[in-house]
Order: sequence, then C-alpha cells, then structure tokens
Amino acid sequence: MSALLPALAGSSVIYGMGMTELGMVMSYDQLIIDSEIVKMTRRIMDGIRFDDETLAAEVIEAVGPAGTFLNQRHTLKHLRQETSTSTLFDRDMYENWVTGGAKDVNARAHEEAMKLLESHKPTPLPEETAKAIRSIIEDAEGALAEKKAFEARQ
Repeated sequence: MSALLPALAGSSVIYGMGMTELGMVMSYDQLIIDSEIVKMTRRIMDGIRFDDETLAAEVIEAVGPAGTFLNQRHTLKHLRQETSTSTLFDRDMYENWVTGGAKDVNARAHEEAMKLLESHKPTPLPEETAKAIRSIIEDAEGALAEKKAFEARQ
C-alpha cells in the first residue's frame, strides 16, 4: 500500500514495482502482485463520480428501506465499473478457496508470472535502436576494461 499515499499526494512516479530485498532483487511474482496493487490504486485515483446518475435518488426511493438494490438495472449498469476485481486476491468463501486448491496470493502470482514468461512474444527493438544500445554497452565494457588494466598496473 506504499503506492497509494504517494499517488494521493500527487506523485506521478511510484518506484519499486517487483522489487524485494530493499530493491536489490527483482521478482516476477512480486511484479504481478504490484501490478494488481497499481490497478487498485488507479481505481482509487479515478475518484467517485457524484451526479444525478450515480446518486440514483429515484432508485433509492423506489427500492425503499427494506428492499434490495441487487436486482435493479441501475446497480447492474454501474456495479462492474465501481468494484475492484482481482484474479490474485481471492475473496471467495474459505471452503471454496480450499476446494479450489488453497492457493495464496504468492502461488497465484507465480502461476501468472510463469504463464506470461512462457507465452509473451516481445516486439523486437528497431535495428537502429538495438545498434545504439549495443554501442553504449561496448563503450562501457571498454571503459571498464581500461579501468581494470589501469588498476592492475598500480
């Protein structure tokens, strides 16, 4: 939840997705979990629309104090966009969770990460970009070799 407070404060950059061990280790599983947290944070940042349509005073009046809103067209129209859904955070009943394999968020994230790693086909970089990156790497390797040679002579 350390993403929510900076987002609410107006930060445009949230650092550390997928990082563990004080940022020294990158975890695909943690990246999947953090991605879900970012989706939830974005939903919060969208705010709550408050107008005649979302207030639905006529629906409240029609349903009355002892009625249910679950069978109202207005509820069905707005429910999916207003609720936070996640495939990682299981909100099912305990018995259903156990029957479904009792997978915690880490197991679900690991499965999702492996599925993505196995199926993702990245778009290759344009050849010019790849050459520029290769040149930067070669320059850095050359500078490092020179430094090591200099240190060896000392």
